[in-house]
Amino acid sequence: MDLSIIIPLLNEEESLEELFSRIDTVCTSHNFSYDVWFVDDGSTDNSWGVIQLLSANHPQIHAIRFTKNYGKSQALHAAFAKVKGDIVITMDADLQDFPEEIPGLVSKLKEGNYDIVSGWKKKRFDNVVTKNLPSKLFNASARKVSGVFLHDFNCGLKAYKRQVVKSVDVYGDMHRYIPVLAANAGFKNITEKEVQHQARPYGVSKFGANRFIRGFLDLITLWFVSRFGGRPMHFFGAAGTLMFVIGFLAVLGLIVNKFIALLSKDYGNLIANNPLFYIALTMMILGSQLFIAGFLGEMLIRTNRERKNYYIEEEF
Repeated sequence: MDLSIIIPLLNEEESLEELFSRIDTVCTSHNFSYDVWFVDDGSTDNSWGVIQLLSANHPQIHAIRFTKNYGKSQALHAAFAKVKGDIVITMDADLQDFPEEIPGLVSKLKEGNYDIVSGWKKKRFDNVVTKNLPSKLFNASARKVSGVFLHDFNCGLKAYKRQVVKSVDVYGDMHRYIPVLAANAGFKNITEKEVQHQARPYGVSKFGANRFIRGFLDLITLWFVSRFGGRPMHFFGAAGTLMFVIGFLAVLGLIVNKFIALLSKDYGNLIANNPLFYIALTMMILGSQLFIAGFLGEMLIRTNRERKNYYIEEEF
């Protein structure tokens, strides 16, 4: 199989037939062998019925239906486990992504032997205040923190080598950071390609402004996990040890000062009267707790389990 095309969706019944028709035209004209994976993320409209009708006439269509809305990351995670194409394409179902961009993404992926080619919607047709400006700020922050230099992390139109999607674990709202997850897994040959964008022809966006807040929080999480996820003792243990040592030295200094006072026959100099004593004890206690947290973290990462917190209602 040349291509596996993954399309997560939520209440997009109006666009599905046109979307698949354009995908089929593009793939047929370029002699791509392909299949399409629709992932219905708990739609409440007739999206699943449209997918079933399409699949009756097109055996290359596969679909997964969730019992409720779990989010785009879980939809991609479920499909990543199923696909078999040499190249995996992800795209949104709202027709803001152009299926006609697929050959260009495939060509660039092969020519440069890239692991990922990410779409870049350089010219956008979204609301400037609610989407464009926050998106620019978000992407600038993501580039700075992650070290992966893409202009548009959140573009749903991407091309991957199959081994990349089989190696990354997409969860929470981490679908925005799949290139970062891939880079952390060793797939660092990542580039981007400018793609077309258009205003949504049907329906309304399923993402609110709060997605940017969640995105920044996820970015902080990703930075921490990428640096210390495999070695939590390096962070918690180091911080805990430093705090404990500082607290211990402070207590030791107070004890030495007490002995000097006793030698001078100053019996009123009580250690407990010095606020530094309580600060030092607090630092020693917190340092011990951080060290224990690091130790427990090291134990936990040795427990490997498959991440699967979605439930499939139907699949074909």
